[in-house]
Parts: sequence; C-alpha cells; structure tokens
Amino acid sequence: MKLVCLILLILDGITDSIHFVFLFLHPCFLSLITDQFAVVGSADPVFAFAGEDVLLPCSVKPNISVVDMKVEWFRLDQKYSVVHLYEDHVDRNTEQIQSYKGRTELNHQQLQTGNASLRLSAVTVSDDGRYKCFIQSSSWSDDATINFKVEAVGSPPVITVDGFDRSGGLHLQCDAEGWYPEPDLEWLDSEGVKLSPETTETHRNTDGFSVKHTVTVHQRDGKIHCRVKMKHHMMETLISSTRNMYIYWRTSVTVISVSVVFTVIAGILIAVAVYKYREYKQLQRENSSMKSAINHLRKLMVKVTLDAESAHPNLIVSEDGKQVKCGNTQTVNEGNNRFTYYLGVLGKEGFCSGCFYFEVQVKDQTVWYLGVARESANRKDWIRPSPGNGYWTVCQRYKEYNALNDSFSLSVIPLRVGVFVDYEKGLVSFYDVESMSHIYSYTGQAFNEKLYPFVCLGYYRNKNFTPLIICDVTNEKSK
Repeated sequence: MKLVCLILLILDGITDSIHFVFLFLHPCFLSLITDQFAVVGSADPVFAFAGEDVLLPCSVKPNISVVDMKVEWFRLDQKYSVVHLYEDHVDRNTEQIQSYKGRTELNHQQLQTGNASLRLSAVTVSDDGRYKCFIQSSSWSDDATINFKVEAVGSPPVITVDGFDRSGGLHLQCDAEGWYPEPDLEWLDSEGVKLSPETTETHRNTDGFSVKHTVTVHQRDGKIHCRVKMKHHMMETLISSTRNMYIYWRTSVTVISVSVVFTVIAGILIAVAVYKYREYKQLQRENSSMKSAINHLRKLMVKVTLDAESAHPNLIVSEDGKQVKCGNTQTVNEGNNRFTYYLGVLGKEGFCSGCFYFEVQVKDQTVWYLGVARESANRKDWIRPSPGNGYWTVCQRYKEYNALNDSFSLSVIPLRVGVFVDYEKGLVSFYDVESMSHIYSYTGQAFNEKLYPFVCLGYYRNKNFTPLIICDVTNEKSK
C-alpha cells in the first residue's frame, strides 16, 4: 500500500511539472515576456543638410544585446528598399540600394547594448524619406519608423532686369537654384511689404528645386528685395530702383532719334569701359594687397612634420613627415592617439601662443580637410570636425567647399592652401596661395590648450592616391 501511494505522489508531481512547462510555452505567456522589449527610434523628424553625415536612431528598450539578431534598415517609400542588412553577425549588403553603397554603417560594438542606429555619410537630397528599423530574434520582432528630412541650401537668389512695359513698369526676374525642399521665394519693397509675383516657375531635379518669379514694379526710388527661405535658412538679394531709370525710359519712348540712340549706346559703352577699368584697377590693388599679406604671413611660417603615430591605419606618411597619402591598411600599433575613423594625421609640433603659419599642397587631390586641432580633440569616434569638437578646418569634397556648416564656392580650385593662426586673437584663416585670395576665417575663438596642424583625406576611404604635401619652410622663406 505504501508503494502505491509513493507512485501516485510521483505521478502527481510529474503532471504538475508538465502543466508548468506548457504554461511557460503558451503564446500568452511568451507575449508577457517579449512585450517588455520595444524597438524605438525618434518621435520627431531627423534633419540633416546635404553633404553632412547623419545618425538615424534605433535601439531596443530595455537595453539587450542584438548581436545575435537580425537588423534590417529599409525605405518605406521605395519598392526596392534595402538600405542596410545585418544578419548572422555580419553585414549582408549584396541587395542594398545602389545609391547607399559604401555610405551606411552599424557600430557592431554598440549592438551589444541594443543600439542599432545607422550611420549614413555624405547625405544627398535623394536620401530624404521614411525609414524603418526592423529587429528580429528567434522569439520576437519589432520595428520603428524614422522620418528623415534633408535640406540643401542652394545658390543665392539672382535678380535680372527684363526691361519696361508700356506703362513704365520695371520688369524684374528672380531665380534661385539647388534648394531642397522647395523653398519660398518672395518679393518685398523697400518698406518690407510683400509684392505679388506675376509668374512663378518651379522645377525639380536631382540637386533640388529651381524657382523663378517675375514681378513688375513702379517704385521710383527704393530697394526691391528678392528673398528665398526654408525652415532653417534664408538668403536675400536686392536691387535699387532709381528715378533715373524711369527718366531714361520716358526719354527713350518719347524721343525716337537715331542720334539719341547712338549717343545712349556710346554713353553706355563709355560707362562700361570706365567701370571695367576701375574694376580692373581695384582688382590689381586687391591682388597686390593680398600678395603682400601672404608674403608677410610667410615670415611666420613654421616647420611642420607629420606625426605618423597619430595617422589613421590606412594612411602612409613619408619618412621625412612631409607627405601623406592613402594606401593599403598598414600593420601599426593602434594606440590611444591614432585616428580610427577620419583619414587624419596631426603635426608633431603643437603651439599654445603667438602666431604661426603653414602651407599644404592639395593639387590633384579631390577630398581634403586642412586646419588645426586642439590636443584633446576626439580622434576615435564619428564626429564632425568642428570648433565644438576641437577642429578648425576648411574642406573640399569633389569641388564643393565647406567650413562650419557653411557651403561656398571658389572661382579657382586651390592648388596650395595656407593656414594662419593667431592664438591670442582666436583667429584661424585660410588662403589660396596661388591665386592670392582669402578662402575662410574663424574669428572670436577661445583657445586654451595646444593646437596642432591637422590634415585629412576624408573618411572611410579615398581612392585618390595623390598625397597632401607640407610645403618646405626653408624653401618658402628663401623666396
């Protein structure tokens, strides 16, 4: 009898265990476990300007490792939509949209903390859209949608005079190109009152929007403004409407005389010739002044030797420390002072007072950053080379120029760039040495530690193997 009771007790325990296991595997119970995890992105749109790098946020909350999970980024507004795919511990981007090739990156170390944010470099207008971050394990999945907005600042508005109408009204046309999203273009009189445009034209291309507005004004004296603006940027151009313009119109209408026409033409030609001559002399004076300024700066020229111990592993620094170029990955000691993302290298010598100047040959190189960096500047992470991060630079990326989020154009491609620093005044200036012209200046900066010369060939990779060359101080001082 005791044996029977013992067997019954054992069977009863096994039955309870089976019930517990089935309860644990039941979908309702599993949902209680997995519902505590969620993929989160950004509730607000993420903004970036064309040409910048951006981080599209995505992570699992509470934080758990997603190293063993599938992470997929794709576009919601495109049929063929794979932006980046991570699966089985590796990136699998064979099916990636062609325009994203080489421009996307997940930080594999951050995946251990549940951070699956996507780094997108060199943002273009076509990147604007809605993205989905999808994370999947063997037992659950979730996703988050990120609304990414790209803004491109185009050319300043250009006003052209299109003649007079029969009533004496002055026809004006204003054009602005390369803006994204579509900007607002508006006319204002000298009092700031908006004028209604007569015709408007808008065209869209791969670079953004081109907008054209025309207006007719009868204002005798004053300034007419054409303004183009977006959410974060505004540019404006003005033209002076003078009484003499209208007097000329009345005269030309009422006095139809060949002699008057010839006189007016001759007067215009003479005026143009005088203006061109004055412009030429002014340009001569400016060039002479700039040449004197650069010759003065060369008296402050310092010896710069590149520090190979700080160089990115994909850079090759010459033995004399005067040249740097991209090459195959080098077998080097990683160290704490070496750049690991930007293809950068510092000079060996640092400066903490006074003025100094150096020149770098950039001829035939299509991507470069030049300037100075403070001693404690971050060399490891994906950060923008900006004053807030300890970098004062000017950069060229395929004939586009940028400094402190300001994009600008140059009439001549620089072959050699001069960098001047006045430590006490907080001034960093850049010059095109060959054309004797000023490029850009940082003013009112506050320096409180050593500054080192900084040269860089971009980030990730640079297929142009032309070196950047530190110009020899001895040869320059002897000129």
